[in-house]
Amino acid sequence: MSQRRLIINADDLGYDPAVTDGILRAMAEGVVTSTTLMVNTPHTAEAASRARALAVGLHLNLARWKPLSPAIPVSLLGRTGDFVEANAPGLPVEAVKAEALAQLAEAERLLGRLPTHVDVHKHLHTYPNILEGVGAAARERGLPVRSIDAEMRSALELKQVRTSAHFIGEAGHEAYWTLERFRRELEQLPDGVTELMCHPGLAPTHVASGYSQQREVELQTFLHPGARAIVQRLGIQLTDFRAV
Repeated sequence: MSQRRLIINADDLGYDPAVTDGILRAMAEGVVTSTTLMVNTPHTAEAASRARALAVGLHLNLARWKPLSPAIPVSLLGRTGDFVEANAPGLPVEAVKAEALAQLAEAERLLGRLPTHVDVHKHLHTYPNILEGVGAAARERGLPVRSIDAEMRSALELKQVRTSAHFIGEAGHEAYWTLERFRRELEQLPDGVTELMCHPGLAPTHVASGYSQQREVELQTFLHPGARAIVQRLGIQLTDFRAV
């Protein structure tokens, strides 16, 4: 059996109906093995109802829409009571922990079970206060957390929070996951469990997003028969966060 195991996780389930459609197709027909749910959007409940049989984690959202916990200081929210991404560095650790626990509880209610893991929208857990609060909540619930680099991995491990051994993925002006990049990254995949972060989907129809048509390119990458052929040729075992 290969010692190289790969979690292909699609972020942003519930962000927008078209994004959800694409993610679910990538899991049903393609090589995507895991996704993470945003629980404070107008489209959350429908997405969760369609994904209950799948490997679904929490995409902790501290950047947009309203918090679920009263612990978030009102002074750090926008005029409509929504999160403001720029205020994330000022969120108190205990407030982050309380919000993470509230969003985990909502995900558990919607899915009928505890999420598989936690990651954070916009990688806001690169801020020490966010990482501290998320780590504390995840440790309390016994869940793994995404680590995007060696420093974050070490910090989580010191808190006795499980995480994958490696991480690959990005999102920018251009679609990140082309079939060629997928091939190159998998050919040099190290031993152990690697998380591959991706953003497949259809272009959002209800929510303004800076990553729109790029999602459709990624969707075609993960649906392409060549993607599965690459995985099989290299003897890589596809898995989800329950293997971490």
